[in-house]
Parts: sequence; structure tokens; C-alpha cells
Amino acid sequence: MTAILALMGLSTLTQAQTDTAGATADKQQSVGLVKEAMAKNQASLKQYTWTETTKISLKGEVKKTEQNQCQYGPDGKVQKTPIQDAAGSQPAQQDSGGGGRRGGALKKEIVEKKVDELKDYMQQVQALVRDYVPPDRQKIQAAQTAGNVSVAPSGGTADLTIKNYEKQGDSVALGFDTTAKKIRSYNVNSYLDNPKDDPVTLAVTFASLPDGTNYAQQTVLNAPAKNIQVTTTNSDYKKLGQ
Repeated sequence: MTAILALMGLSTLTQAQTDTAGATADKQQSVGLVKEAMAKNQASLKQYTWTETTKISLKGEVKKTEQNQCQYGPDGKVQKTPIQDAAGSQPAQQDSGGGGRRGGALKKEIVEKKVDELKDYMQQVQALVRDYVPPDRQKIQAAQTAGNVSVAPSGGTADLTIKNYEKQGDSVALGFDTTAKKIRSYNVNSYLDNPKDDPVTLAVTFASLPDGTNYAQQTVLNAPAKNIQVTTTNSDYKKLGQ
């Protein structure tokens, strides 16, 4: 009887080890597919130029709009050329009287002052966005090596959860279409200096160009500590030289 129980225990252990090995192989395959698709897609994006429109909202009101013409440079980083300076996207209100004009100018001045006061904060926020968008396959690999990646297959989609992607304590949720080999969803929970005082969330919506190239169509960043929302929309994609 003892021998039978021992054999049963050994069989259970062997099965558990087999299941664990299978799960590890599936996770490695899923992560490998994501990284391969990202590399191919990034190469395709480097053939394009596009328009980036960024709207900065404070307490639900758009305070500033910026537009840049973008393309990838030789170093693999996105190069941006300003199209226009729309620092006062909330226009000053005017009426037929001189007092109205003065009041409108004062209001515009107050708006611009608020934007300037948040300038340093916004620079930090925008730098944080660049740390996460577009997703970086090397950072995903580093997280996988550290054991910080979990994969949940779900009917043609692999949902990756990545911990400590860029900062200790952050998390990235990446939805990957295993059939189309494209990222479908990408959500980030991060922070600036302190996860409790400066939480930041990112939600990225993806779309595809006619040749199948995937791109981040819209990124919405929320920084609740400052009542700030930054919405970045990418559009008007054109192949270089056309």
C-alpha cells in the first residue's frame, strides 16, 4: 500500500511539473509572439509621417492644444516638429465694450498663467508617457526574465499583465490578438514621484492603417492629483516620400 501511495504521489507530482512546464512554454510563446509582432510593426511605422494632436485639460476644460508633425529619426526615436502653437486653445471672450475686451484678455492671461504653473508637472507627465508608449519589447523581456509577466489566454487573445514594467509597483495590461498578431488594448497604472500622491493612468486605443500597420490612435492620460487629462490623437498617416 505504501508503495502504491508513493507511486500515486509521484504521478501527481510529475503531472504538476508537466502542467507547470506547459504553462511556462505557453507564456513564453505568447510573449515571443508579442515581441515579434511589435518589432515588425515598429519597422513598418518607421516608413510613415503623421500628425500628433495633444489636448491638455484642467478640471474638464481644454486649456492648451499642441500639434506636431512626427516621424521616426535615425536613432529610432520619434522626432516632432511643431505645426502650430495653440497655447490659448480656450479663446478670450469679447463683447462690444472695451471692458469686455479687457476682461477677455485678463481671462486669457489667467488661463495661460495656470498652464505655465503646471508646465514642469506637464513635462514630467509627458516624459512618463514616452516611457510607456509605444510599448517596448526589451522592457517586456526584462520583466519576463524577472518573473513579472503573467499571461491569460482568452479565445484568440492573450492578456498580458506586466508588473514593474518601468517603475517599481507599476502595472501594464496588454491585450494581444494572437490571430491578427496585433495589440488591441494597452492600459497602464503608474505614478510620477509617489504612487499614492501622484497616480497616473494611461489608456491607449489602437487602429490599423490600410497596409495593416498597427498604431496608437489615441492615448488618454489621467493625473487625478492635479485634475489633469492629456489626450493625444495620432492621425493623417502618410508614407515618407509621398
